[in-house]
Amino acid sequence: MAKYQFLTEEWVDAAKQIREEIEGDVPAPPHAVRLNIVTTEVPFGDSDVEAHLDTSGGELKMDLGHLDEADLTISIDYATLKAIVVDQNQQAGMQAFMAGKIKVIQGDMTKLMAMAQGGAAGGDLQAEVAAKIQEITE
Repeated sequence: MAKYQFLTEEWVDAAKQIREEIEGDVPAPPHAVRLNIVTTEVPFGDSDVEAHLDTSGGELKMDLGHLDEADLTISIDYATLKAIVVDQNQQAGMQAFMAGKIKVIQGDMTKLMAMAQGGAAGGDLQAEVAAKIQEITE
């Protein structure tokens, strides 16, 4: 299986393909949120990477670029976001938030806290998706 650098267009396309393969099998996320993400300290390119996560349609959607009407926008460094998304290390996210490494730029911070407390739904299937995400990430 090909490996891609986290948050590159190729990685996002491969991650979306993994999600599409299991579409309908994963329970709906526990909280609806439209989250814009500004990723700093990216080890490629000349600038920050803008991405978004949207669970308002009952499933997790992640893509590059920002949503027009997001509930909130956060800033997070690349290493922390990779630890959360690829390594599924929710503790790293909480520690980064407490240390000020995750900043709410605009919007409703309670949505972010609800997401963090909601945890991952899906049990074995979610673990399988996480393993596939790790397989495509260099």
